[in-house]
Amino acid sequence: MMLNALLISNLVLWVATAALVALCLALARQIGVLYERLMPVGALVIDKGPAVGSLAPMFELFDLRERPVKIGGLDEAARGTLLFFLSPTCPICKKLLPLLPSIIANEHQPYRVVLASDGERSEHSAFYRRAGLDSAVNPVPYVLSQELGQTYQIGKLPYAVLLDEFGTVRAKGLVNTREHLESLFEARKQGVASIQEYSGKQRQSAAQAW
Repeated sequence: MMLNALLISNLVLWVATAALVALCLALARQIGVLYERLMPVGALVIDKGPAVGSLAPMFELFDLRERPVKIGGLDEAARGTLLFFLSPTCPICKKLLPLLPSIIANEHQPYRVVLASDGERSEHSAFYRRAGLDSAVNPVPYVLSQELGQTYQIGKLPYAVLLDEFGTVRAKGLVNTREHLESLFEARKQGVASIQEYSGKQRQSAAQAW
């Protein structure tokens, strides 16, 4: 009688353990699905202007401090370029500006930031000073060019374009958060046009695996 009770209790215990394992696996799968749904989408790519993977048009401009700034083409210092389109009246642009140096510093490859806009020079010069971008040690290039904005077909701000050291467009899109900006660099590392494309490939691979 005691032996039968022990066998039954062990059987019940194994059944309960198996059920618990199955429950944990199902929960892990649901967490994975939820993570995919909630993962950052990245910068919103607008299919206008120079395409990702194409050579960027070359511009030779002067910034607000009358220094020559070349955008596109081979960079002699082997740096990539984060071209950041902004406006002095854009609140999100003002929020993102202080984050740019730390984002660049976190990258293993060297990059420079070039700020771009158009309009009245006096307004931009005042904004440039207030934002502390005209540091005597390392002033950030700030160019005004309507043609530059038209070439990249900038309709909404803030907008960023990532160029590699050869002047090739590696990523671009609307950037409203730090994560959006970082997604441009991540897209280049992953060899895709955008994080949306990368996420789509990941979901497709997961679906095929199941």
